[in-house]
Amino acid sequence: MTKRLFVAIDLPDSTRQLLAGLDPHIRGVRWSDPAQMHLTLAFFGDVSDDIELALSEKLSAIEFGAFFLSIVGIGTFPPKGPPKIIWIGLGKTHPHLFQIYKRVQEAALAAGLEPELRPWHPHITIARCRDVAPQSIRNFLKANADFDAGMIRVHDFHLYSSKLTPAGPIHTRELSVLSRESSSL
Repeated sequence: MTKRLFVAIDLPDSTRQLLAGLDPHIRGVRWSDPAQMHLTLAFFGDVSDDIELALSEKLSAIEFGAFFLSIVGIGTFPPKGPPKIIWIGLGKTHPHLFQIYKRVQEAALAAGLEPELRPWHPHITIARCRDVAPQSIRNFLKANADFDAGMIRVHDFHLYSSKLTPAGPIHTRELSVLSRESSSL
């Protein structure tokens, strides 16, 4: 058996609702379900049960302190041409976030998974686009380029499985890793 796995940081409900409220209702732009909005630290694709077990053990051993992230700045992937993804960024680079990212990558490698070789651009996907001309979302992007969704406190991250369905993915939390502060409560 295999599961489609990824590691992510969840967003507070208030942040998810704020991001959902940005939906400009443009044809071809499918806004993310607020319950599915998260910051992906690593995507592994289909993983066998034995590798998942090893990955869970390695991820559980990661220690980190809680920290804050600012959620700010809207853009698209790719940055030029027809957009595929609309995202919100994380302000200026954050050393604690990159430290967790690095530790998750090291845990994956130790569990037998291939590391991600592309540069990591931390973001939260807020919409997916299909056949959307860049000019049709230009005003939305210009009006929200510096949108500030505030700060979130990161005190845990999670291993999720993802099942693809015609109605969209269903994410199931498989493991939670708490910060030192959270685990001592």
